[in-house]
Amino acid sequence: MNKYKISAFVRKIGFIQLLDKIRFYVDYIRTYNKRRNFIQNNPNVILPPAYYLYETYNLNYASYYYNSMDTAKWIINLIEKYQSTTNIKVLDWGCGPGRVIRHIPEVSFQQNQLAPPMAYENNYFDVVYGISIFTHLSKEMHYKWFNELMRILKPGGMVILTLHGEAFKLQLSEEEQQKFDKNQLIIKSHTKEGHRTYGAFHPTQFVHELIGKHELVEHVKGKVSNGKPEQDIWVIRKRG
Repeated sequence: MNKYKISAFVRKIGFIQLLDKIRFYVDYIRTYNKRRNFIQNNPNVILPPAYYLYETYNLNYASYYYNSMDTAKWIINLIEKYQSTTNIKVLDWGCGPGRVIRHIPEVSFQQNQLAPPMAYENNYFDVVYGISIFTHLSKEMHYKWFNELMRILKPGGMVILTLHGEAFKLQLSEEEQQKFDKNQLIIKSHTKEGHRTYGAFHPTQFVHELIGKHELVEHVKGKVSNGKPEQDIWVIRKRG
């Protein structure tokens, strides 16, 4: 039995989140020295609780902090590619432990729930970005949240998303790959929606259907680099 079949079995019997928690404690012990060294060398860096860091950067505090600087710069550069960043309102949708937003100034926070709506007016933001958020939501929530993001975006505003595209097919079973090739959204559930163990995988055609009438500005397909898949990048502009 290969690792994907084992994972599917553990997920089916409802133990995937428990197994993930056990792995967290194992990694927490294993990374003790590296974590301690980072804290000693960076006493002024405020860190979120360890489990949230495990969810994003597998308890690698240095990667969480410094790589997130690069991600923040990438977001800003991507926005500037299409519009001015002067006096714009930007939403980090699903900011989690704040790994990106902490490197961007003038920030305020609102806590949203698993399902919309959010506490913002219609046509409020110039840009919304969501890094690996739809990757942990059900098909129903894909449509609800995409419509919500369009509601709070100004006409002509942009949404930037990263999704599990073609590069992630090897994480799917043979049956799931066949469905993916037929443009079906693949959901790995049997766990809490929104949790890191809840996975969604996005064929290109499904995303086009999700976007609907809005303008696709850019789609960069992720590659597999050193055996690790990269997420697809989608830039969408609101019409109407």
